[in-house]
This record gives sequence, C-alpha cells and structure tokens, in this order.
Amino acid sequence: MTKWVYTFGDGAAEGAAGMKDLLGGKGANLAEMSNLGLPVPPGLTITTEVCTYYYDNEQTYPPELKDEVAAALADVEKIVGAAFGDPENPLLVSVRSGARASMPGMMDTVLNLGLNDATVEGLAVLSGDERFAWDSYRRFMQMYGDVVLGVAHHNFEDLLELIKDEQGVELDTELKAEDWKTLVGRYKEMVEEELGKPFPQDVHEQLWGAIGAVFGSWMNQRAITYRRLHDIPAEWGTAVNVQAMVFGNMGEDCATGVAFTRNPSTGEKLFYGEYLVNAQGEDVVAGIRTPQNLTVAGKDAQGSDDPAMEEVMPDVFGQLDEIRGRLEAHYRDMQDIEFTVQTGKLWMLQTRAGKRTTQAALKIAVEMCAEGLITEAEAVTRIDPAALDQLLHPTLDPDAAREIFGRGLPASPGAASGIVVFSADAAEEKAKAGQDVFLVRIETSPEDIHVMHAAKGILTSRGGMTSHAAVVARGMGRPCVAGAGTVRIDYQEGYMMCGPTTVKAGETVTIDGGTGEVMLGTVPTIQPELSGDFTKIMGWADKLRRLRVRTNAETPHDARTAREFGAEGIGLCRTEHMFFEGDRIVAMREMILAEDEAGRRAALDKILPMQRKDFAELFEIMAGLPVTIRLLDPPLHEFLPHGDAEIEDLAKAMGKDPADVRASALRLHEANPMLGHRGCRLAITYPEITEMQARAIFEAAAEVQKKSGDTVEPEVMIPLAATAREIEILKAVIDKAAASVAGETGVEIAYLVGTMIELPRAALRAGEIAASAEFFSFGTNDLTQTTWGLSRDDAGSFLDAYQTQGIVERDPFVSIDVDGVGELVQIAADRGRAARPGIKLGICGEHGGDPASVHFCEQVGLDYVSCSPYRVPIARLAAAQAAVMSADDHKENR
Repeated sequence: MTKWVYTFGDGAAEGAAGMKDLLGGKGANLAEMSNLGLPVPPGLTITTEVCTYYYDNEQTYPPELKDEVAAALADVEKIVGAAFGDPENPLLVSVRSGARASMPGMMDTVLNLGLNDATVEGLAVLSGDERFAWDSYRRFMQMYGDVVLGVAHHNFEDLLELIKDEQGVELDTELKAEDWKTLVGRYKEMVEEELGKPFPQDVHEQLWGAIGAVFGSWMNQRAITYRRLHDIPAEWGTAVNVQAMVFGNMGEDCATGVAFTRNPSTGEKLFYGEYLVNAQGEDVVAGIRTPQNLTVAGKDAQGSDDPAMEEVMPDVFGQLDEIRGRLEAHYRDMQDIEFTVQTGKLWMLQTRAGKRTTQAALKIAVEMCAEGLITEAEAVTRIDPAALDQLLHPTLDPDAAREIFGRGLPASPGAASGIVVFSADAAEEKAKAGQDVFLVRIETSPEDIHVMHAAKGILTSRGGMTSHAAVVARGMGRPCVAGAGTVRIDYQEGYMMCGPTTVKAGETVTIDGGTGEVMLGTVPTIQPELSGDFTKIMGWADKLRRLRVRTNAETPHDARTAREFGAEGIGLCRTEHMFFEGDRIVAMREMILAEDEAGRRAALDKILPMQRKDFAELFEIMAGLPVTIRLLDPPLHEFLPHGDAEIEDLAKAMGKDPADVRASALRLHEANPMLGHRGCRLAITYPEITEMQARAIFEAAAEVQKKSGDTVEPEVMIPLAATAREIEILKAVIDKAAASVAGETGVEIAYLVGTMIELPRAALRAGEIAASAEFFSFGTNDLTQTTWGLSRDDAGSFLDAYQTQGIVERDPFVSIDVDGVGELVQIAADRGRAARPGIKLGICGEHGGDPASVHFCEQVGLDYVSCSPYRVPIARLAAAQAAVMSADDHKENR
C-alpha cells in the first residue's frame, strides 16, 4: 500500500535527505535535520506522488490521504502539546511547497494556519500578548485570502494602509492590538463582499484549502515559466509540508532570519546573512523592514550602525554558528538556511544547497576540496557549465538602473551598449571612426560577418538560437539577442519600434545576450575576471574527461581565442565563411556565375592562394592538432550579387555586360536554396572546386610542416553527402590532389577524408558511407532541420508555444533532440563503427557547446565535440561531468 505522508520532528523522522524525489527538497532536508537531532519544529510531508495523483485524477486526492494526514497531525499535536483547532491551546501550522528542485518564490505558502475567532483568543492568553495574537491572525487572513481564496493582495494592503493613516502611523509595528482587531473585522467584511461567503472558521477546511492551493500552484504561470527556464519536468510535482508554527514575532527575545554558510557572492568562508528581531519570515524577504547583519564583520563591512545578531543574541548566535558548521560538513556543500528564534530558543526551518554566483561556486568547490570535504571529481560536478558564460563575457552591473525596450532570445551571452545602426555601410563607417556601434537587422546574412565583427552587439527581429546571427555572434564572442519578434524594424526610415517606444539610428541601446533583454540608453557593465580557481577546476576537468573538445573556427582570431580556452583542434572550418570580404567575394561570384569550366578555373586560380594562406595560418595556430576543413558548402543565394551596385561591380570585374550578369544570377535562383545546389552536390557538378580546395589544403599543410616541423593533421570533410557514391567520387579527387602536391613538394601529409552526417539518409546508410569515409562529423544544425522539417531561422516564432504545451521540452536547435535526432546519431555511429572499426566520430553543430548535448555525446561514445570558441570551456567542463556521471552509472550497474 502506498504511503502518502511522512512525519518528522522530536529528533526523528520517517524520511531522509536521499528521498528528495519523493519528499521534495524541503521535506527531505527537514527530515534529515530532524535525524541529526537539530531543533526542527515537528510536521508532516505529503509526497510528490500525491501531486502526480492530483493532476492525473481531476484534482482529487487518494482516498487514504485524509486519514494519513489526520494521524500524522495527531503525532505533531502530541510532540507540541497543543491541539489543532483547540480554542484554549491551539496548534498553528505553516503550509509550504517543496519540489525536488529549488524553485524559490514560485509556489505558494500559508503561515499561521489554524487561527479563527476562537483560537486567536487562546493564542493571546497563551502568549500573554494580545497584539501578537491579532497581528498573527491578520497576517494569516492576508496570506490565506490571497493564496487560497483568490482575493487580490492589494485589497488587504489598501485596508492596512487606511488604518495606518487613521492612526497616524507609518510602520506596521506601531499599530496596537485594538488596531489589529479592527483590521481583522474589516478583512472579514471585505472577503465576504468579494466572495459572497465568509472567511472560513473551520481549521480543517483551512488546512485542506491550503494544501490544495500549494498543489494548484505547481501549475501556476510563474512556476511553469520557471520550470521551462530551468529544465524542470512538470511530472516531478511538488510535495506539501505542514509544520508546527514557531514565532519570531512574539517580542524582543524573538527573531527570524536567513543565512548562508559561506558568502554566496564571493565564496569566502564567512557566515553571511540577515535577521530581524520580533518579525516573521516574510518580513525579511519582503522588504517590509530593513534586515540587520548576522555578524559583526558583516555589519562593519556594510558600515551599518544596527546591531548584529552576534551582539544582540550572542548565545543563540553561537548555537546557529555551530549548526552552520554541522550542516556544511554533513551536506558537504554551502547551505542556505532559514531559522526562527522564539522566546530565546533557536528553531531550524530549512536547509538547502545555496544559490551562488559562478565566481563563488568556483571558489567554494576549490576550497572544499582543499578542506577534504569533497573530491576533485565532486568539485567539478558542482559547477554549472552554462554558468561559465558569466566569466567569459561582460555582464550588466546588477545595481544599475535599466529601462526595458524589448525582449528576444538570449542568443549569445554578454552585455554591450552602442549606437544603433541599420546598415552595413553605416556600421563600418562609424566603427572606423571609433564609435561603439550596435547592429540592428531583421536578419543577418553571411555578408554581414565583417560588420558583425566591428559591432559591439547584434539584435535581430527574426531567427532563433541557431540562426546565422546567433551562431556567428557566439563564435566571435559578441552579445546577441535574436528573434525579438515584437520589435519592428524600418530600414528606410531608420528606426525600430516596440510597443509605443521608438529608437532611431544613432540612439544608444544596451543588450544582455544572457537574458534576451534590450534596454534603452547605456547600462554599465562589469568586465569578467578569470580566477586561479577557474584554472584549477578546468585542470581537474581535463583530467577527468574522455571526450576531446575542438572548436568551430575559420579565422585566425577565432582559432587563437579557442586555443586560449583549451581547444584541442578545429572540428569545423567553414570555408565559405572565408569569402565574404572585398576581392574574395568578387572572385567567388565570378566562379559561381562562370558559364564554363574554363571560366570557373580562371576564378579558382584567384581563390587558391587566398585559401592556401588561410589554411596555413590555421595549421600554424593549431601546431599539430587536427584541423577539420569542410569543403565549400554555400547555399548559392548567399553569394549572388544583390542590387544594381553589386551587379555592376561584378560585371566590371568579369568584363561582362551587367544585364548578362543579372540574367546569370536569376538562372541560379532556387526556390529552396538550403536544400538545393550546395555541399557535395556543387562539388559533384563542378569537381574543379574540390580540386582547388584540396590543393590549397595540402599545399598549406606541406608549407607549414616544412617550416615548423610539426606534423599537420588535415581532415577533409565532404558536406551534405547522402550516398556512398558521392564520397567515393570526391575522395578520388582529393586523393589525386594530395598525391600531386606530395610529388611537387616532397612532403607526405597524413590526412583523413570523411563526411558530415547532416541528412537522415546519410545516418541510415552510414555503414555504406563508412566504406569510403574515414570519419563522421555530425552536423546537428542541419540534421535537426532535415529531421524535423524545421527552418532554424523561422522556428523561433512558434517553438515557445510548443514548449508551453509540452510538445517539446527544449528547443531542439539548442539542446539535441535525443529521441529523434539523437537516435539517428546513434544509428550512424553504430553502423559506421561496424563497417569501419575505429572510425573517428565527432559533432560540430551548435549542440557541441550545450552541456546536455555533450552528455548525450558521451553516452553515444563520440570521440570529440566541437563548438564556438567561447563555449570551449563549457564543453570541457560538461565533458568531465558526463564522464563522472558515466563512471558512476557503470559502478551502480556492476
């Protein structure tokens, strides 16, 4: 028979810390503190399984639940020596949520439950403080009325403000018992007027109303949004904790507070927190009164004159400090604790792993390892890989004022301000003049690359997390907000509008690429600092991980940046990205628009030395590390000339009539260029392109190998292949070029020829393809597009609705779709290995820098991941965590 309720208190508990899935984080930790013999008010936990039952059964409870709750409540009554609903000796309780993952402030809480017109009188007699009793009653009515009955909070606040005005006071603490009695009467009248029925006096009705409200709040909009942002599954559910009340507002020997066992901002091993004398918990967090520091050191650091708890209640503070040490040693992590002091006695209300900044997380992990509390492997798993973005990019000053203009997708982290420009020409001109420019586009194209590099930040109204703007911005380390659909951009008039607000060209905006916010004016930023703790954690991570980490790079700047961040080679060099500047794009257009092989070869002769120089620089920077070069893969429309000026420039370079050039461009127009004449299809049609690129690769490799003595390891990657025959044909061209260059230079280059698996057919026929391909690199950006039939640039407009309705848990372009795309990767890996044991397998889509996707790559047994330069540390850390988790799973399964 299922057990739905677990009790805790009086030095014992039915649960424990390891039962977080069943009891929620709060319930499990209350049970654990009880088992440790710490002073915890007794109570009961209704399990997360009840929440699941509640939503699976039309918001009803298991038949046995009421009896189990009644029996557990009787145990609490026995421990406390009071009875629930007894008018002379009333037991009062709090009702709080408690999911297995911390969701601070997202769900509902009710305090002082059990008060009514009769029990308030008993509480007044027992406490000897009529004012305290009626203050507790009005607090209960406010919380219960808002959370359970649905009476808007402002109705209660308005009546409270009115009575303070009538009495000529400013603070709640200045009101007397009679004032609270009057206010309770007005609250009751208002509730009955709003609801058409009186405020409930039956304490059991109150209890079940509060329990239902907590379960109901699991599906409120703020909780749903929080779960989506933090990848918390809805099916986890929440527990409900019903706990005997202890009061921090019974007089000057009472207090309530929140503390961290170490400083959550810096990670320093200093007791950190706040408290209030004669207050309840919500007073500390709601800002009703200004809290005071726990410690004298904290008080001095803030320059405060208010006495610290260490001074006001030295004995209780000593007990709290001792419990701080016990909890941190027991949980082996920094703790966030809540406590109440009632008439000089300390009570512990909560402990949980404390939220912390990334800088603090690094320091705490390193120092706890040095103290022998945790191992190096545990220290590595304590850091959220995605949070490293905070360290690698400027962030907004958290104390600075900001005025939100609009919001989009957080496409590339970091914060930046600059003057708005809408055109490439304006951006270049102003950047050259030394101004900080901010590029605003409906969407970007590869031609904007040099302008994006000059810009401090990028905003687009279209596109998703893996759109062109997002991918390029991440590679460059530029903050970017993409897909800001509510922002309307007018290039012709030179302004953008969101709601009633207009921003014109030349005006300043700020973006936060980590949150997707766009702000008016300049918001101050804080520059990142990489500490010795970061270096130490990354060193431990590198010892633990199996997966190698490469980078996606085609410029010397990106390659050097990635090497500084620890990249172990280049996993994707997109050669088409090397041709969007000056003479290069003209030569590329000449090649594309040439009418015969002779014309193409003439253009390719111009391109070859450019390519050779580019590859030589990358080989030198990588100094013997592998470099995967993807052969030309341009959707042709990205290279075709746009507008009369570009057509005339190209016609002049080609010695042709502009009308002929325009006609040639129109002939190459495709209805769906992303699935058109690109990738290996272009190479099959025009093998001289592959011949030129292969020659450039091998000539550069021979030159660098001769000069440096380092072994150069080029990996030549054929894009968009769907068949084994495509690989066979193009591998022959590449091998012929390699042999020719070796004969001319006398330098033998060890190279591999492989393919990018980015089509479902290629994944399914991987066994045949592996007969010719010596490595697979999974291009999961296009593989996701072709598997789902989605455009990554357009999906952002509706994916949010898909996530909200539970169709997809995450954006499949951000985190790999394990069930669909992931299965294709697994199939291709298995069939590739079966056909060619030892085949090298990697991933080079944007998923290579996503921690969840890196874990998947470890499970599949890939050899490496490749990501943009600024995500290399994230991938290194995620790969180490995946290896630790895999080792732990292996131990459990033995």
